[in-house]
Amino acid sequence: MLENLFGGTSSGGLSLKNFFKKKEESSLGLDIGASAIKIVQLKKSKGMAVLETYGELSLGPYAGVEEGKSTSLSNKQISGAILDLLKESTANVMTCGVSIPLSSSLIFEMEIPRVPHEQLKKIVPIEARRFIPVPISEVMLDWRVVLDDDSDRVIEEDEFLEDKRPAIEMGQKKPKVKDKIKIFVVAIHKNEIDRYRDIIQNAKLKLDFLEIEIFSTIRSVLGHNTGTSAILDIGSGVTKLYIVEYGIVKKSHLINRGSQNISLAISHSLGIVIENAEKKKREIGLLGEGEDKQVSDIILTNLIDIFDEAKRVLGAYQNECNKNIRKMVFTGGGSVIRGLTDYASKNLEIESVVANPFETIKTPAFLDDVLKEIGPEFAVAVGLALRGLEK
Repeated sequence: MLENLFGGTSSGGLSLKNFFKKKEESSLGLDIGASAIKIVQLKKSKGMAVLETYGELSLGPYAGVEEGKSTSLSNKQISGAILDLLKESTANVMTCGVSIPLSSSLIFEMEIPRVPHEQLKKIVPIEARRFIPVPISEVMLDWRVVLDDDSDRVIEEDEFLEDKRPAIEMGQKKPKVKDKIKIFVVAIHKNEIDRYRDIIQNAKLKLDFLEIEIFSTIRSVLGHNTGTSAILDIGSGVTKLYIVEYGIVKKSHLINRGSQNISLAISHSLGIVIENAEKKKREIGLLGEGEDKQVSDIILTNLIDIFDEAKRVLGAYQNECNKNIRKMVFTGGGSVIRGLTDYASKNLEIESVVANPFETIKTPAFLDDVLKEIGPEFAVAVGLALRGLEK
């Protein structure tokens, strides 16, 4: 079984779990982004997740650029930044879960003939070759079986065979077993996994597991939601759109614009440094009046491109699958813009909310307002830490 890409029990592939076993009672989630690193340390107490510490460190200074800008650092530089962040945040857990960006992974769904479960371990890698542009030996593969009915629910191994499927209620007909099954597949290049191992080792930490960022986000902001929802992660350099059903990523789409573009546009138009532009973006947002209206207009101009693309993708999915997306959840640094959800609800015609991953975590009362404000930026780190507590 491979638990390091999906989160939870999976059906095939190699495993890091046996090599990196968690010993601490607390859990540390480490989100290595393009412009910043974020950590969240949680512990479990009386069945609840409790916040012990958290922190964020901008990577701009390590690359010789302004804070908030995307960077391209060496493994050694990233390790050094992690060490600095651990010291500043007083985190004391030496084993961590780490996120892998969507851009470094390949996620897809495929159909194969229905076969006994034990044969899937041989068949899935063979069939997956059609979707993976590099030799299968160069990737780490993880996969799950999706229930072959309209729910698109992921099933566990003991539900796979016909005689072990959930019992049929009185009066209902036994469903016809289909000839084919859906397989949800995740592939990561082994070089990328080796890169993260190197970064974590040089940061004096032990790697507990790796997980693609979207699965961490789903855990922290959607939980056990069973409807069809969308997540719009407005990051520094890019915006990621996910459509999720029953924990399965049905659609992922990258939009090559992010919150950095908005800050740069404000900086250039007003002749101010990026740091001040970032403050105006957050504090004024889309609600500016009078002299502040210029800032709001700049923000709106840059958001239109993101929302037009998102609306196109959402519309195409709803028409193709004949399913309504009931909610849009915003994460990432760009989602802290004031007035964003009202604009999104009108523009996308979908209920829109800003994620609050700390909502279900026990935190000090005096931090409530701060954590609610920064929460969207910590969705991945919180999701990683939550997974660590589940193990």
